[in-house]
Formats: sequence, C-alpha cells, structure tokens
Amino acid sequence: MRPVDIEALTVPGIPALRGDLLLTAVSRPDLKTNSYRGALRKVDLGGGGEGPWTHGAKDSAPAISPDGRWVAFLRAGEGSGRVAKPQVHVIPAAGGDAKRITDLPLGAGAPVWAPDSRRVAFVARVPEAGRYGTENADGETPEPGEEAPRHIKNLFYRVDDAGFLNDRPQRLFVVDTAAALDEEEELAELTPLTDDRADVDHPSWTDDGEHVLFTAPRDWAAEDTVRSDVYAVPAGGGEPRLLVRSLGTADRPVVAPDGSILFYGTEFSGQEEIARNTGLWQASWPSGAEPSSPRRLTDVETVDCDNAASAPVVVGDEVLVVVRTRGAAELRAVPLDADLAELKTLRHLAGERTAVKSFAVDGERIVAVIGTPESSGDVVLLSDGEPRVLTDYSKALRDTGILPLEELDTTAPDGYPVHGWIVRPEGDGPHPVVLMVHGGPFAPYEWKVFDEAQVLAAAGYAVVLGNPRGSAGYGESHGRSIVHGFGTVDADDLLALLDEALKLPNLDSDRVGVMGGSYGGFMTSWLAAHHGGRFRAAWSERAVNAWDSFVGSSDIGWFFAGGYVGDDPDEQRKRSPLTYAGKIDIPFMVVHSEQDWRCPLEQAQRMYVALRQNGVAAEFLLFPGEGHELTRSGLPRHRVQRFDAVLAWWGRHL
Repeated sequence: MRPVDIEALTVPGIPALRGDLLLTAVSRPDLKTNSYRGALRKVDLGGGGEGPWTHGAKDSAPAISPDGRWVAFLRAGEGSGRVAKPQVHVIPAAGGDAKRITDLPLGAGAPVWAPDSRRVAFVARVPEAGRYGTENADGETPEPGEEAPRHIKNLFYRVDDAGFLNDRPQRLFVVDTAAALDEEEELAELTPLTDDRADVDHPSWTDDGEHVLFTAPRDWAAEDTVRSDVYAVPAGGGEPRLLVRSLGTADRPVVAPDGSILFYGTEFSGQEEIARNTGLWQASWPSGAEPSSPRRLTDVETVDCDNAASAPVVVGDEVLVVVRTRGAAELRAVPLDADLAELKTLRHLAGERTAVKSFAVDGERIVAVIGTPESSGDVVLLSDGEPRVLTDYSKALRDTGILPLEELDTTAPDGYPVHGWIVRPEGDGPHPVVLMVHGGPFAPYEWKVFDEAQVLAAAGYAVVLGNPRGSAGYGESHGRSIVHGFGTVDADDLLALLDEALKLPNLDSDRVGVMGGSYGGFMTSWLAAHHGGRFRAAWSERAVNAWDSFVGSSDIGWFFAGGYVGDDPDEQRKRSPLTYAGKIDIPFMVVHSEQDWRCPLEQAQRMYVALRQNGVAAEFLLFPGEGHELTRSGLPRHRVQRFDAVLAWWGRHL
C-alpha cells in the first residue's frame, strides 16, 4: 500500500435494514477534491452484489422508516454555508427524488424515525446569533475574527474536532416529515425541544411515539461534570424528565419491548472516568417523580461494550452488543435477565479475529459491517445460516497489496502476558523495524487493516503493534494498571513485545525506530528518553509531553490528567517526557496539528524547543488547519503528505 492508496480505503457506515432493503453509506478519501466522498449503496441480501442508491457526493446515515416506505438520510452539498452542511433529506424507499426537510445553519445529526413513520428526531448544533455565519441583532454577518467575545463559565466548553460548545449547544429536534414533504415553499423554521443550557445526544423513541429519549450531562450541566444521565421529553414539546440517574455515564438509550430502558454506561466515583469498561445497563421506566436506578447486565472486568458501534438491540430475550476483547470487536448476545454476566457466558455471533464496526437488525435478520486483516469493512449477513459476505468494498485495497497480521505473544519482565502483532515486508531482509504505539491509552490495535502499518511494511519496514497494559479489551484492570503509572509497566510491555518480534528471522535489530501519536506520542518521547539506546530515531506525534500545562490547555485536561497522573505537581513533572528531554540524544521528529485541542500545540512546541536547545537533531512538522484526528480523518492530501514525510524520515534514519 502506497500513501496515495488511502483512496482505496472505502469504509461502510452503520447499515439500515428493513425487509429486503439493505442500505449502507460508504465513504472514502478523494485526493482530487481533497475531501471525503460517499453515497448510499443498496446491498442485495441474496448475495447479488451492491450498487449506488443515491448519487450525492456526501450522503450518509441512512434510516428506513418502520413502515418501509421512506428513507431519511444526511446530505451535504458542495460550496459553503448551509447547503454544504449535512441536512436531513427524505426519499421514497421505492426510489425517486430526495427532498430536503431541514435548513439548519450548522447542519443536522443522524435522523431517527418515530414508530408512526411520519416524524424523525435528530440533534443539531444551534449557533448564537452573529456566530458561525449567522446574522446578529443588527442584521450583520460578522467574519469569524469579528465575532463577539465568548463568555465562558464552565470547564467543558470545547472539544477537539468539534469546536466551541457553549455558543452552539447541541439541541433536540423533531420534524414532521409528512408535512415537510408537502411543503412547496421554504422550509418552516424548526423549534428545538431542549434548551441551550447543555448538549444533548443519542435520541431514540418510545414505542408509542409519545416521547424521545436522549442523554445529557448530569443535572443539565449545572456544575462541571463528566457524568451523564438518561432523559425523555414529550415529542410534541414540554419539560424534559430525568428517567435514569447513571452511576457514571450513559450512552445510546433505547426502550426495550418490555418497557425497560437499556443503555451503555460506565461506573466511577468523582471524575474518575478514565479507563473504565463500558457495560450494558437496564432500568425500569420510573413510575413516580424520582429517576430509576439502573442495574448492570454485564461484568465490569471482562465486558467492554463499544458504544460507537450501534445502539443495543433486543432480539427475543437477548440484547445484541459489540464487545472489545483481545484486539477483536465481537457481536455478542446478552440475556435480558443477566446479572453481571461475564464475557465467556455471552453467546458469540461474529467477530473472532475481526472487528465488528456496526450492525443492524430487522426481525430475525442480522447484518453487520466487519473489518478484517484484509478488509477495511464489508457488509455481512449473519442470519439465514452461515455468515455470508455481501460486499467487496476492499477489493481495490487488496489490489494494492495487503500484508498479513502475524500474532505475537510474550511476557513482560514481571511475568505479565503481552499481546500484539507484526506486519512484515515481503523479501528476504534483513528488514528495519518500527515499534508503533497506539493512542488512548484506553484503546486497542485491532484485527483489521491498519493503513499506517501497511504503508510502512510496503516500503520495507517491519511494524510491531502492541496492546500493552493501559489498552482496552483485556479487562478493566489491564486498562487501569497504568493509572498513576504512565511509563512503567506499559513501557515494559512494549519493549518485551519488541524483543519477541526481533527473535523472528530477517529483522535487523540494529535498525529500530519508535513512533506513535497522542498517548503513543507520549510513549515515543518517554522511550526515547529512558531507552534511547534501543532506537535509531523517533517520530512523536500529537503527544502529551508536559502534564502541568496539559491540565489547563487540553479540552479534557481538567479531568484526564488528574485521573491518570494525579494532581501533585511533582508527580506530574515525574511523568512528563519534557522533564527528561535532556536525556534524548537520537534524531527526533515532533509532529503536530495547529488546531489540536486534545493535545494542544504547546505540547509540541515545548518539546521541540527543549530538544533543539540540547543540541538534538530535532525537526518539527506542523500541519495547518488540522486537529487531533489528522491521521484518521484529516484532509486527504495532508494524510498523504504526512505519509510521505514518515517514509522520508525512516528512509534517512533506518
């Protein structure tokens, strides 16, 4: 795989299924337009392939109405302004022209159909007058730099890749699609069902269509919090009601056929949100004014639900969820009457040594989007007998040459098991080696195609990928083992995995580099300072280098740093790679994005200046206009330029 081959990374979104109609939105980087292009695709459930169903350049988030007559989806146009934002459109399921039913300044979120197939709910950010291209009280539309100052009175006021929050809160809307489809003139102005005090998310409907469930910050964000709860509001308007007070966080609530409420959630005390397994929870609909208390259906230690994959879905007496485990993302079934069920007791439907990215259910029919070591994601029919792959979106990717993931197992010096992979180049070698460290740290490398490893391996480098202590998918205790211990057992695990890889034939142990982003950037800086003799050079990207300034400059620093490192200034300095910059003596590339709010730019600047002042051969690669997610969702040309720089760096040093 070459850098420009990112155009072959066609990724399907969450599928929509109703009867014989199966739709998914696909997206891929397009270098010519320097954007992500995609449309809705119709997939033949009989295995007859797939084809285009809409012809927009940026269509996504299909949702089929319960009666099967309509499809709501998001379409973003070209250019700028409202037309370029994702707006809700509706199209007949039998085919025809799409009709836009929203005209919101900043666009809309994914639509969710009501049971009557006449209304959709969604969330959307609503800007204050005079911001983000809207008119102020004087009828003027200020340029961004001319907008009024932001008056901030809370800590959770901005998020990387989203922007400022308080001046464009995310609010809940319900649209009568039947009325909107009948309108000949301009679309009516929409009135949100929630106010502007806090962001709301994850709407879903009650079976009678009378209420919309959603999540919101604890006590409507009256105080700084990382906690969230489940609320409901009458679909016709009224006061929101607190339904479930979680024991930490709540995501993607749905009403089960028995009337109970299911949701994903974490459990913690104080602001200790970090490194917690996400479980499946159930609560009754409250009969009185007091909210319900939930019970956890899944085990705290062994079950970590992926709340980004899909909302929980009830099938019979079970709930389908995606669970992260040992580098896989598996579709599992949780009994509705479960009580802290362990992973080994949950029925397995799909995902062994693969990654289930999303799924959809209609009756007894189940489809899932599954990524594999040879695919960035395809639609798979899981019911009706043996699993059947219905699409081949990664054919072009495979044609570029996909190298296999080889599993690695070893033990750390203290006897702890360490798991990972290596991707080796073709040919006899000896090949130089790059140890690559993921971000998070409570995240995993997975059993699926990883473009960064493929590009490096195609260029002749063996790439070692590991899930050391601190990673997700190996138990909550595994993830929390580096709390107040960054750079300890996690570093031991990574070096043990590297040593295990270097036992393989055709690898050159004298030509080894280390690279990573975010937490992986932290670890790259840390290893360069404490184990620099193991490496020829380092590539540290969007890194945390100094916890003292991260606390106040990062969008999550106010709780993340204390949770992982603690509040003691001496301990923060002890766990900061910047403290040990004087020990680094290998060539060192600092890479960052100008608009990174997760690990702000000053983290890179401080490290770069310290290294240069110490006489290190340090360089600084700075991407304009990008945020923390550059390598995953940045502008396609920037992604290629970064790959070119990566290959040039390792070409010089390895």
